[in-house]
Amino acid sequence: MSDRDGARPRRPGRPRTPAPAPARAARAPVRFTAVLRTPARAAEPLFAQAPKAWQRMLPYFVVGVFVLSLLPTTITVLTNDYKAGGGWAGALGVAQTVPLLLAVTRPLPAWALVLAADTLGAVVLTHADRVAGHTWPWTPMSIVGYLVLMVCLGLRESIRTLIGVWLVTGAVGVVLGFFEPDGVTTTSALLFVLSGSVLAVTGALRGIGDAQQRIAEQESISEAERARRTLLEERARIARELHDVVAHHMSVITVQADSAPYRLPGMSGPVQEEFAAIAASARESLSEMRRLLTVLRSDGNGGGPAPGGAGELAPQPGIGRIQQLVEATVRAGQPVESSLAAGAERAAPPAVDLSAYRIVQEALANVVRHAPGAETRVSVTYDAGEVLVLVVNGPAARDAVVEPGGSGTGHGLVGMHERVRLTGGTLDTGPLPDGGFRVAARLPLNDPSEEPS
Repeated sequence: MSDRDGARPRRPGRPRTPAPAPARAARAPVRFTAVLRTPARAAEPLFAQAPKAWQRMLPYFVVGVFVLSLLPTTITVLTNDYKAGGGWAGALGVAQTVPLLLAVTRPLPAWALVLAADTLGAVVLTHADRVAGHTWPWTPMSIVGYLVLMVCLGLRESIRTLIGVWLVTGAVGVVLGFFEPDGVTTTSALLFVLSGSVLAVTGALRGIGDAQQRIAEQESISEAERARRTLLEERARIARELHDVVAHHMSVITVQADSAPYRLPGMSGPVQEEFAAIAASARESLSEMRRLLTVLRSDGNGGGPAPGGAGELAPQPGIGRIQQLVEATVRAGQPVESSLAAGAERAAPPAVDLSAYRIVQEALANVVRHAPGAETRVSVTYDAGEVLVLVVNGPAARDAVVEPGGSGTGHGLVGMHERVRLTGGTLDTGPLPDGGFRVAARLPLNDPSEEPS
Protein backbone atom coordinates (compact mmCIF):
# COMPACT_ATOMS: atom_id res chain seq x y z
CA MET A 1 0.00 0.00 0.00
CA SER A 2 2.58 2.51 -1.04
CA ASP A 3 -0.19 4.82 -2.23
CA ARG A 4 -3.76 5.08 -1.11
CA ASP A 5 -6.96 6.26 -2.80
CA GLY A 6 -7.57 9.83 -1.82
CA ALA A 7 -4.09 10.37 -0.29
CA ARG A 8 -0.86 9.28 -1.93
CA PRO A 9 2.26 9.81 0.16
CA ARG A 10 5.48 9.06 -1.71
CA ARG A 11 7.61 6.22 -0.44
CA PRO A 12 10.83 7.50 1.14
CA GLY A 13 12.74 4.44 -0.06
CA ARG A 14 11.73 4.69 -3.70
CA PRO A 15 13.26 7.47 -5.85
CA ARG A 16 10.89 9.62 -7.83
CA THR A 17 11.02 8.98 -11.55
CA PRO A 18 12.02 12.21 -13.33
CA ALA A 19 9.56 13.59 -15.83
CA PRO A 20 10.54 13.21 -19.48
CA ALA A 21 12.33 16.15 -21.06
CA PRO A 22 9.40 16.99 -23.41
CA ALA A 23 7.03 17.09 -20.43
CA ARG A 24 9.34 19.42 -18.50
CA ALA A 25 9.69 21.62 -21.58
CA ALA A 26 5.91 21.73 -21.96
CA ARG A 27 5.44 22.77 -18.32
CA ALA A 28 8.06 25.53 -18.50
CA PRO A 29 5.85 27.99 -20.47
CA VAL A 30 2.99 27.24 -18.08
CA ARG A 31 5.12 28.15 -15.07
CA PHE A 32 6.37 31.28 -16.84
CA THR A 33 2.93 32.50 -17.86
CA ALA A 34 1.67 31.89 -14.33
CA VAL A 35 4.10 34.60 -13.19
CA LEU A 36 2.58 37.01 -15.72
CA ARG A 37 -0.88 36.98 -14.14
CA THR A 38 -2.59 40.34 -14.04
CA PRO A 39 -2.31 41.85 -10.52
CA ALA A 40 -5.57 42.00 -8.62
CA ARG A 41 -5.29 45.69 -7.67
CA ALA A 42 -4.39 48.70 -9.81
CA ALA A 43 -1.32 49.74 -7.79
CA GLU A 44 0.00 46.20 -7.27
CA PRO A 45 3.42 45.69 -8.89
CA LEU A 46 4.05 43.48 -11.88
CA PHE A 47 4.84 39.85 -10.99
CA ALA A 48 3.34 40.50 -7.52
CA GLN A 49 1.79 37.02 -7.54
CA ALA A 50 5.03 35.25 -8.46
CA PRO A 51 5.93 32.44 -6.02
CA LYS A 52 9.55 33.48 -5.41
CA ALA A 53 10.96 36.72 -4.01
CA TRP A 54 13.52 37.20 -6.79
CA GLN A 55 10.73 36.93 -9.37
CA ARG A 56 8.74 39.64 -7.60
CA MET A 57 11.80 41.92 -7.52
CA LEU A 58 12.75 41.25 -11.15
CA PRO A 59 10.64 44.08 -12.70
CA TYR A 60 12.22 46.66 -10.38
CA PHE A 61 15.71 45.42 -11.22
CA VAL A 62 15.17 45.41 -15.00
CA VAL A 63 13.57 48.86 -15.10
CA GLY A 64 16.24 50.24 -12.77
CA VAL A 65 19.00 48.96 -15.07
CA PHE A 66 17.38 50.63 -18.08
CA VAL A 67 16.94 53.94 -16.24
CA LEU A 68 20.56 53.99 -15.04
CA SER A 69 21.74 53.18 -18.56
CA LEU A 70 19.46 55.46 -20.55
CA LEU A 71 19.70 58.58 -18.36
CA PRO A 72 23.41 59.39 -18.87
CA THR A 73 23.31 58.12 -22.46
CA THR A 74 20.40 60.39 -23.36
CA ILE A 75 22.06 63.45 -21.83
CA THR A 76 25.37 62.70 -23.57
CA VAL A 77 23.85 62.06 -27.01
CA LEU A 78 21.59 65.12 -26.90
CA THR A 79 24.50 67.31 -25.83
CA ASN A 80 27.26 66.02 -28.10
CA ASP A 81 25.44 64.74 -31.19
CA TYR A 82 22.34 66.94 -31.42
CA LYS A 83 23.93 70.02 -29.76
CA ALA A 84 20.67 70.58 -27.88
CA GLY A 85 22.29 72.48 -24.99
CA GLY A 86 23.22 71.16 -21.57
CA GLY A 87 20.12 72.45 -19.78
CA TRP A 88 17.65 71.02 -22.27
CA ALA A 89 19.59 67.75 -22.56
CA GLY A 90 19.55 67.21 -18.80
CA ALA A 91 15.85 68.04 -18.46
CA LEU A 92 14.83 65.82 -21.37
CA GLY A 93 17.02 62.95 -20.14
CA VAL A 94 15.34 62.98 -16.73
CA ALA A 95 11.82 63.43 -18.15
CA GLN A 96 12.20 60.61 -20.68
CA THR A 97 13.78 57.98 -18.39
CA VAL A 98 12.88 58.49 -14.72
CA PRO A 99 9.09 57.91 -15.26
CA LEU A 100 9.97 54.37 -16.31
CA LEU A 101 10.31 53.57 -12.60
CA LEU A 102 6.57 54.21 -12.26
CA ALA A 103 5.81 51.63 -14.95
CA VAL A 104 6.22 48.71 -12.53
CA THR A 105 3.12 49.70 -10.57
CA ARG A 106 1.28 52.25 -12.76
CA PRO A 107 2.34 51.78 -16.39
CA LEU A 108 -0.46 53.85 -17.93
CA PRO A 109 0.42 57.13 -16.12
CA ALA A 110 4.10 56.38 -16.81
CA TRP A 111 3.30 56.06 -20.52
CA ALA A 112 1.52 59.43 -20.56
CA LEU A 113 4.53 61.12 -18.92
CA VAL A 114 7.07 59.48 -21.22
CA LEU A 115 5.07 60.19 -24.37
CA ALA A 116 4.71 63.85 -23.37
CA ALA A 117 8.45 64.06 -22.63
CA ASP A 118 9.37 62.39 -25.93
CA THR A 119 7.05 64.73 -27.85
CA LEU A 120 8.57 67.75 -26.10
CA GLY A 121 12.03 66.42 -26.94
CA ALA A 122 11.09 66.12 -30.62
CA VAL A 123 9.94 69.75 -30.63
CA VAL A 124 13.13 70.90 -28.89
CA LEU A 125 15.31 68.96 -31.32
CA THR A 126 13.78 70.79 -34.31
CA HIS A 127 15.81 73.81 -33.11
CA ALA A 128 18.98 71.88 -32.28
CA ASP A 129 22.16 72.82 -34.14
CA ARG A 130 22.97 69.34 -35.52
CA VAL A 131 19.62 67.58 -35.88
CA ALA A 132 20.28 66.96 -39.59
CA GLY A 133 21.71 63.52 -40.20
CA HIS A 134 20.25 62.08 -37.00
CA THR A 135 17.03 60.25 -36.12
CA TRP A 136 13.89 62.27 -35.46
CA PRO A 137 11.32 62.64 -33.84
CA TRP A 138 12.28 59.65 -31.66
CA THR A 139 15.92 59.29 -30.68
CA PRO A 140 17.39 55.78 -30.23
CA MET A 141 17.35 56.20 -26.44
CA SER A 142 13.70 57.26 -26.39
CA ILE A 143 12.77 54.28 -28.60
CA VAL A 144 14.45 51.85 -26.20
CA GLY A 145 12.75 53.41 -23.17
CA TYR A 146 9.41 53.48 -24.93
CA LEU A 147 9.64 49.77 -25.77
CA VAL A 148 10.43 48.98 -22.12
CA LEU A 149 7.29 50.89 -21.23
CA MET A 150 5.32 48.91 -23.83
CA VAL A 151 6.40 45.67 -22.14
CA CYS A 152 5.04 46.88 -18.80
CA LEU A 153 1.81 48.01 -20.42
CA GLY A 154 1.34 44.75 -22.32
CA LEU A 155 1.70 42.69 -19.15
CA ARG A 156 -0.79 44.81 -17.24
CA GLU A 157 -3.49 46.53 -19.27
CA SER A 158 -6.48 45.26 -21.22
CA ILE A 159 -6.47 44.67 -24.97
CA ARG A 160 -8.63 47.75 -25.56
CA THR A 161 -6.18 49.94 -23.65
CA LEU A 162 -3.21 48.50 -25.56
CA ILE A 163 -4.85 49.24 -28.91
CA GLY A 164 -5.56 52.80 -27.77
CA VAL A 165 -1.93 53.31 -26.69
CA TRP A 166 -0.67 51.99 -30.02
CA LEU A 167 -2.98 54.22 -32.05
CA VAL A 168 -2.07 57.32 -30.02
CA THR A 169 1.63 56.54 -30.58
CA GLY A 170 1.07 56.42 -34.32
CA ALA A 171 -1.08 59.56 -34.30
CA VAL A 172 1.58 61.58 -32.42
CA GLY A 173 4.20 60.43 -34.95
CA VAL A 174 1.98 61.52 -37.85
CA VAL A 175 1.36 64.96 -36.32
CA LEU A 176 5.07 65.50 -35.66
CA GLY A 177 5.78 64.54 -39.28
CA PHE A 178 4.33 67.87 -40.39
CA PHE A 179 7.19 69.66 -38.55
CA GLU A 180 9.99 67.40 -39.73
CA PRO A 181 13.35 69.21 -40.12
CA ASP A 182 15.42 68.76 -43.26
CA GLY A 183 17.96 65.95 -43.50
CA VAL A 184 16.73 63.82 -40.60
CA THR A 185 16.00 60.09 -40.54
CA THR A 186 12.34 59.62 -39.65
CA THR A 187 11.62 57.03 -36.92
CA SER A 188 7.84 57.47 -36.54
CA ALA A 189 7.00 54.36 -38.56
CA LEU A 190 9.74 52.36 -36.82
CA LEU A 191 8.40 53.11 -33.34
CA PHE A 192 4.84 52.47 -34.48
CA VAL A 193 5.71 48.98 -35.78
CA LEU A 194 7.98 48.03 -32.88
CA SER A 195 5.58 49.22 -30.20
CA GLY A 196 2.71 47.34 -31.82
CA SER A 197 4.76 44.14 -31.99
CA VAL A 198 5.84 44.37 -28.33
CA LEU A 199 2.29 45.11 -27.19
CA ALA A 200 0.97 42.13 -29.16
CA VAL A 201 3.54 39.68 -27.77
CA THR A 202 3.33 40.79 -24.13
CA GLY A 203 -0.45 41.08 -24.25
CA ALA A 204 -0.66 37.51 -25.55
CA LEU A 205 1.64 36.27 -22.79
CA ARG A 206 -0.44 38.02 -20.16
CA GLY A 207 -3.60 36.50 -21.66
CA ILE A 208 -2.09 33.02 -21.51
CA GLY A 209 -1.15 33.61 -17.88
CA ASP A 210 -4.70 34.69 -17.06
CA ALA A 211 -6.10 31.63 -18.84
CA GLN A 212 -3.76 29.32 -16.92
CA GLN A 213 -4.87 30.92 -13.66
CA ARG A 214 -8.53 30.41 -14.51
CA ILE A 215 -7.85 26.78 -15.43
CA ALA A 216 -6.01 26.22 -12.13
CA GLU A 217 -8.89 27.76 -10.18
CA GLN A 218 -11.42 25.61 -12.03
CA GLU A 219 -9.35 22.48 -11.37
CA SER A 220 -9.20 23.37 -7.69
CA ILE A 221 -12.98 23.76 -7.58
CA SER A 222 -13.45 20.46 -9.44
CA GLU A 223 -11.11 18.66 -7.04
CA ALA A 224 -13.04 20.02 -4.06
CA GLU A 225 -16.32 18.89 -5.63
CA ARG A 226 -14.92 15.41 -6.29
CA ALA A 227 -13.74 15.13 -2.68
CA ARG A 228 -17.15 16.28 -1.43
CA ARG A 229 -18.96 13.83 -3.71
CA THR A 230 -16.70 10.98 -2.57
CA LEU A 231 -17.41 11.83 1.06
CA LEU A 232 -21.17 11.91 0.50
CA GLU A 233 -21.14 8.63 -1.42
CA GLU A 234 -19.19 6.90 1.34
CA ARG A 235 -21.52 8.27 4.00
CA ALA A 236 -24.52 7.00 2.06
CA ARG A 237 -22.90 3.59 1.76
CA ILE A 238 -22.26 3.47 5.50
CA ALA A 239 -25.85 4.56 6.16
CA ARG A 240 -27.16 1.70 4.01
CA GLU A 241 -25.02 -0.83 5.85
CA LEU A 242 -26.05 0.52 9.23
CA HIS A 243 -29.67 0.21 8.18
CA ASP A 244 -29.19 -3.50 7.64
CA VAL A 245 -27.52 -3.89 11.03
CA VAL A 246 -30.11 -1.87 12.94
CA ALA A 247 -33.04 -3.38 11.05
CA HIS A 248 -32.08 -6.85 12.25
CA HIS A 249 -32.23 -5.82 15.90
CA MET A 250 -35.47 -3.87 15.40
CA SER A 251 -37.04 -6.93 13.78
CA VAL A 252 -36.02 -9.05 16.76
CA ILE A 253 -37.60 -6.50 19.12
CA THR A 254 -40.82 -6.55 17.10
CA VAL A 255 -41.06 -10.34 17.10
CA GLN A 256 -40.29 -10.60 20.81
CA ALA A 257 -42.83 -7.92 21.71
CA ASP A 258 -45.56 -9.49 19.54
CA SER A 259 -44.95 -12.99 20.85
CA ALA A 260 -44.58 -12.04 24.53
CA PRO A 261 -48.28 -12.65 25.44
CA TYR A 262 -48.05 -16.17 23.98
CA ARG A 263 -44.67 -17.05 25.46
CA LEU A 264 -45.46 -15.58 28.89
CA PRO A 265 -49.10 -16.43 29.73
CA GLY A 266 -50.85 -14.72 32.58
CA MET A 267 -49.78 -11.17 31.77
CA SER A 268 -51.99 -8.41 33.00
CA GLY A 269 -53.74 -6.14 30.53
CA PRO A 270 -51.46 -3.11 31.03
CA VAL A 271 -48.38 -5.27 30.48
CA GLN A 272 -49.81 -6.67 27.24
CA GLU A 273 -50.64 -3.14 26.08
CA GLU A 274 -47.07 -2.07 26.84
CA PHE A 275 -45.63 -4.90 24.72
CA ALA A 276 -48.09 -4.03 21.93
CA ALA A 277 -46.91 -0.41 22.03
CA ILE A 278 -43.28 -1.53 21.85
CA ALA A 279 -44.03 -3.72 18.82
CA ALA A 280 -45.90 -0.88 17.10
CA SER A 281 -43.05 1.57 17.69
CA ALA A 282 -40.53 -0.96 16.37
CA ARG A 283 -42.61 -1.56 13.22
CA GLU A 284 -42.96 2.19 12.66
CA SER A 285 -39.20 2.63 13.01
CA LEU A 286 -38.60 -0.16 10.50
CA SER A 287 -40.95 1.53 8.03
CA GLU A 288 -39.17 4.86 8.42
CA MET A 289 -35.79 3.20 7.85
CA ARG A 290 -37.05 1.40 4.74
CA ARG A 291 -38.27 4.73 3.30
CA LEU A 292 -34.89 6.28 4.06
CA LEU A 293 -33.09 3.33 2.49
CA THR A 294 -35.19 3.71 -0.68
CA VAL A 295 -33.90 7.27 -1.04
CA LEU A 296 -30.30 6.28 -0.35
CA ARG A 297 -30.36 3.42 -2.84
CA SER A 298 -32.04 5.38 -5.62
CA ASP A 299 -29.96 6.42 -8.61
CA GLY A 300 -31.60 9.81 -9.04
CA ASN A 301 -33.51 8.76 -12.18
CA GLY A 302 -37.00 8.26 -10.91
CA GLY A 303 -36.14 6.74 -7.58
CA GLY A 304 -35.50 3.22 -8.87
CA PRO A 305 -33.07 0.92 -7.19
CA ALA A 306 -29.41 1.40 -7.88
CA PRO A 307 -27.56 -1.20 -9.90
CA GLY A 308 -26.29 -3.98 -7.77
CA GLY A 309 -29.07 -3.56 -5.25
CA ALA A 310 -29.39 -7.30 -4.72
CA GLY A 311 -25.88 -7.43 -3.31
CA GLU A 312 -26.72 -4.64 -0.88
CA LEU A 313 -29.50 -6.76 0.63
CA ALA A 314 -27.06 -9.52 1.64
CA PRO A 315 -26.12 -9.95 5.33
CA GLN A 316 -23.34 -7.58 6.38
CA PRO A 317 -19.94 -9.16 7.15
CA GLY A 318 -17.91 -8.65 10.31
CA ILE A 319 -14.71 -9.59 12.11
CA GLY A 320 -15.63 -13.29 11.91
CA ARG A 321 -15.24 -13.16 8.11
CA ILE A 322 -11.85 -11.41 8.02
CA GLN A 323 -10.08 -14.78 7.85
CA GLN A 324 -12.04 -15.62 4.68
CA LEU A 325 -11.00 -12.25 3.27
CA VAL A 326 -7.34 -12.99 4.04
CA GLU A 327 -7.56 -16.43 2.42
CA ALA A 328 -9.11 -14.95 -0.74
CA THR A 329 -6.29 -12.40 -0.90
CA VAL A 330 -3.68 -15.15 -0.53
CA ARG A 331 -5.30 -17.10 -3.37
CA ALA A 332 -4.96 -13.96 -5.48
CA GLY A 333 -1.18 -14.19 -5.08
CA GLN A 334 -0.63 -11.75 -2.21
CA PRO A 335 1.35 -13.13 0.78
CA VAL A 336 -0.72 -12.25 3.86
CA GLU A 337 -0.37 -13.37 7.47
CA SER A 338 -3.24 -12.90 9.91
CA SER A 339 -3.60 -12.80 13.67
CA LEU A 340 -7.22 -12.57 14.79
CA ALA A 341 -8.22 -12.56 18.46
CA ALA A 342 -10.86 -15.15 19.24
CA GLY A 343 -14.18 -13.73 20.39
CA ALA A 344 -13.61 -10.25 18.98
CA GLU A 345 -16.71 -10.50 16.79
CA ARG A 346 -18.85 -11.38 19.84
CA ALA A 347 -17.47 -8.51 21.93
CA ALA A 348 -17.80 -5.85 19.23
CA PRO A 349 -21.07 -3.94 18.64
CA PRO A 350 -22.53 -4.29 15.13
CA ALA A 351 -21.12 -0.93 13.91
CA VAL A 352 -17.61 -1.76 15.14
CA ASP A 353 -17.85 -5.32 13.78
CA LEU A 354 -18.76 -4.07 10.30
CA SER A 355 -16.28 -1.17 10.36
CA ALA A 356 -13.36 -3.45 11.29
CA TYR A 357 -14.15 -5.76 8.37
CA ARG A 358 -14.48 -2.89 5.88
CA ILE A 359 -11.20 -1.30 7.00
CA VAL A 360 -9.31 -4.58 6.52
CA GLN A 361 -11.07 -5.14 3.20
CA GLU A 362 -10.10 -1.72 1.86
CA ALA A 363 -6.55 -1.99 3.19
CA LEU A 364 -5.98 -5.37 1.52
CA ALA A 365 -7.51 -4.09 -1.73
CA ASN A 366 -5.04 -1.21 -1.70
CA VAL A 367 -2.14 -3.62 -1.06
CA VAL A 368 -3.11 -5.67 -4.10
CA ARG A 369 -3.58 -2.53 -6.19
CA HIS A 370 -0.55 -0.46 -5.15
CA ALA A 371 1.98 -2.92 -3.67
CA PRO A 372 1.58 -6.29 -5.45
CA GLY A 373 3.59 -9.11 -3.90
CA ALA A 374 4.36 -7.18 -0.69
CA GLU A 375 4.57 -9.08 2.58
CA THR A 376 1.44 -8.12 4.55
CA ARG A 377 0.30 -8.67 8.14
CA VAL A 378 -3.28 -8.34 9.39
CA SER A 379 -3.95 -8.18 13.12
CA VAL A 380 -7.23 -7.74 15.02
CA THR A 381 -7.05 -7.62 18.83
CA TYR A 382 -9.41 -6.38 21.50
CA ASP A 383 -9.66 -5.72 25.19
CA ALA A 384 -12.35 -4.42 27.49
CA GLY A 385 -12.38 -1.00 25.88
CA GLU A 386 -11.49 -1.16 22.17
CA VAL A 387 -10.77 -3.19 19.07
CA LEU A 388 -7.38 -2.58 17.40
CA VAL A 389 -7.17 -3.25 13.64
CA LEU A 390 -3.67 -3.21 12.14
CA VAL A 391 -2.67 -3.82 8.50
CA VAL A 392 1.01 -3.43 7.63
CA ASN A 393 2.73 -4.22 4.34
CA GLY A 394 6.29 -4.02 3.08
CA PRO A 395 7.55 -2.61 -0.22
CA ALA A 396 6.07 -3.91 -3.44
CA ALA A 397 7.74 -6.97 -4.93
CA ARG A 398 6.79 -5.94 -8.47
CA ASP A 399 5.51 -2.87 -10.27
CA ALA A 400 1.88 -1.99 -9.78
CA VAL A 401 -0.41 -2.13 -12.78
CA VAL A 402 -1.83 1.30 -13.58
CA GLU A 403 -5.57 1.07 -14.14
CA PRO A 404 -7.05 2.87 -17.17
CA GLY A 405 -8.49 6.24 -16.29
CA GLY A 406 -6.69 6.50 -12.96
CA SER A 407 -5.39 4.42 -10.10
CA GLY A 408 -8.42 4.39 -7.81
CA THR A 409 -11.81 5.80 -6.97
CA GLY A 410 -10.62 7.96 -4.12
CA HIS A 411 -12.84 6.11 -1.61
CA GLY A 412 -10.08 4.30 0.32
CA LEU A 413 -8.94 6.56 3.12
CA VAL A 414 -12.15 8.58 2.95
CA GLY A 415 -14.20 5.49 3.76
CA MET A 416 -11.84 4.43 6.55
CA HIS A 417 -11.98 7.84 8.19
CA GLU A 418 -15.76 7.98 7.96
CA ARG A 419 -16.17 4.56 9.56
CA VAL A 420 -13.75 5.39 12.35
CA ARG A 421 -15.56 8.68 13.00
CA LEU A 422 -18.85 6.78 13.11
CA THR A 423 -17.62 4.63 16.00
CA GLY A 424 -15.76 7.44 17.80
CA GLY A 425 -12.35 5.84 17.20
CA THR A 426 -9.05 6.96 15.73
CA LEU A 427 -7.22 6.13 12.47
CA ASP A 428 -3.50 6.37 11.81
CA THR A 429 -2.17 5.81 8.27
CA GLY A 430 1.12 6.57 6.60
CA PRO A 431 4.21 5.25 4.80
CA LEU A 432 6.95 3.30 6.54
CA PRO A 433 10.70 3.98 6.28
CA ASP A 434 11.29 0.78 4.27
CA GLY A 435 8.77 1.78 1.62
CA GLY A 436 5.75 -0.01 3.05
CA PHE A 437 2.51 1.34 4.47
CA ARG A 438 0.57 1.04 7.73
CA VAL A 439 -3.12 1.33 8.60
CA ALA A 440 -4.01 1.29 12.31
CA ALA A 441 -7.56 1.82 13.58
CA ARG A 442 -8.77 1.93 17.19
CA LEU A 443 -12.51 1.30 17.49
CA PRO A 444 -14.07 1.71 20.97
CA LEU A 445 -16.43 -1.01 22.11
CA ASN A 446 -18.62 1.46 24.02
CA ASP A 447 -20.46 4.41 22.51
CA PRO A 448 -18.53 7.55 23.63
CA SER A 449 -21.80 9.46 23.94
CA GLU A 450 -22.97 7.02 26.60
CA GLU A 451 -19.87 7.34 28.78
CA PRO A 452 -20.25 9.57 31.87
CA SER A 453 -18.60 12.94 31.53
